[in-house]
Parts: sequence; structure tokens; C-alpha cells
Amino acid sequence: MLLLIIILIIVFIVWNATLFGYRDRNVAPLTVDESKTFCDEAKSIIKTTPGNKQAILLVHGFPSTPSVYHYSAERFHEAGLDVYAPLLPGFGTDPKQFAHTTFTQWFDYLCRYYENLRNQYETLYVLGISMGGMMTLKLGETYCQSTLSPDKLVTIAAPVVYNSVRDGIITDWKQYITRTLGLFTPSIGAHVVKGNPKGEDGNEYWFGYGGLFIRPGMSLVHAMKSVRRDLGKITCPLFSIHDVNDQTVPFKNLKIIEKEQRSSDFHILETEMGNYNHSRHALLLYRSIQQSLTDTILEFLLEKETTDHAQT
Repeated sequence: MLLLIIILIIVFIVWNATLFGYRDRNVAPLTVDESKTFCDEAKSIIKTTPGNKQAILLVHGFPSTPSVYHYSAERFHEAGLDVYAPLLPGFGTDPKQFAHTTFTQWFDYLCRYYENLRNQYETLYVLGISMGGMMTLKLGETYCQSTLSPDKLVTIAAPVVYNSVRDGIITDWKQYITRTLGLFTPSIGAHVVKGNPKGEDGNEYWFGYGGLFIRPGMSLVHAMKSVRRDLGKITCPLFSIHDVNDQTVPFKNLKIIEKEQRSSDFHILETEMGNYNHSRHALLLYRSIQQSLTDTILEFLLEKETTDHAQT
């Protein structure tokens, strides 16, 4: 009897931790109706100049909105780039509906959006924060070795591993019961966040969802496996950035990206922010670093590609 209990416990842990046999059930293509956003700050940011041939695609994180780019979008446009920071489907509208969407649907929408821009512009860059950084990596894996290759990629605090004892990364122990919880509910305490009045250093300008999104989060974590597996397919120029004290996505993710990517021109930046009342995660949101970091990113984007592996 004791042996049976031990076996059941092991099966329970493995089933939850590895997501063995998991697949996204909701895969139908989605669209975005921005008339349903919970506030104007959650809407897409688009800044264009007629006749421009250069653009940047900015991808927001989970469960955030394009508002995280309110400063850098203006800077990129002033530097001569058309700017597109789309609201991904399910985000920025109704958190209860969002709880029934999946990574497959979000990335499918992003690919369609990306391909449309790639066919319009001679030069196209992609930058993403957090999940947006992970999606940026996946765009590179999908397109770098094709005729639709992005010109350069930038990732900030991108996760490629969630919990891994082998890699010494434990993002959240709740993952070990999440799959079981997902059998009963898609989310817990889902609500809208319209700014953070207790925030500082720009973190008060965060708009998105709050609560525990069990099923969408499980979909996101499962997608990390294929993103990490295919890092070697990234051959176009890549600049990866992460703060050493990031409290949302462990810093060790940056080292995995550095080791396993195969970019023709790889740059890396480790930041170390001071003691602020935020997670040191969505770096372009924070006033204390957003100007200097945007300057550094622009230098990477607008310089001519080097032939040697580079680190900054």
C-alpha cells in the first residue's frame, strides 16, 4: 500500500512538472478588437512616417499590454523607425476570456502580423520583453533561415526555462500543482490592473491583468521547451538583455540563451538595477534605466552588422 502511494505521488509530480502529453486545445486563429480594451493605455502603439522603409515590431509580455513601450516607442520613432507594438489577442480586454486562450493562438497572431510587416519594409527589427522576448526568439527560430528573416532581434528578460533542477532554475514552485488545478479552473482571482499606484520608477505605469492564470500560464510554460530546443536556429543578429536581480524571470535564462543560440552577431548586456519597489523585469518601463537602455538598443539596431561574435 505504501509503495502504491509513493508511486502515485511520483506520477503526480512528474505529470505536473513535465507537462507530459500536454497540448494546446484552443488553437483557432484569433483577432483583436481594440474597441474592447479596458483602457486606452492597453491599446496598440503604432507610429509611422509615410514612405519609411525601416520599422521595429515591439512584443509585450504576459499578462501585460503595449503600454510597457510608451517611452521607447516614441524614442524609436524619433530615431527614424516606424513603430508597431500590437496588442496580442486575449490581452488588455477581458481577463476571463483571456483565461481560455493559448500560446499557440498568441504566436499565430504575431506571425501573421510579422509577415505582413516583413513584406512592407526593407528593414525590420523585433524587440520583446519577457514573454515577448521569448516570442522574439521563436520568431528568429521560425524565420532567420528564410527569405522572411528579421534584420535584428532584441530580447529583454526572455524566459526559456521555467522550473529546471538540472539548470538550477526554479521560477515558481506552484508549477508542480498547476496542471492539476487547471483541471478545475482556468484562473484564480483574475482581474484588470489599470496602473500600479504603489509602484515607483515608472512601474506605476503598468497595465494588464492580475491574478493566477493557470491554463494560459501552463500553455506558456509548455511552449518554452520548444523555444529552448530550437535556440540553435537563431542565426540573425541578436542582442539579449537581463537584469541580474530580475524577480520575475530568473537571470540564468540569459546564460542559457547565450550558450545555445547561434547568432551571426550576438551581443549580451547584464544590467544591475538599484533597490526599487519593482521586480527589475520590464526594463524599458523604468525611468531610472529606460533612457540609457534605449540608447544602447538603438546603437545595436542602427550600427552596421559586424562579422565577429560581439559582446557589450
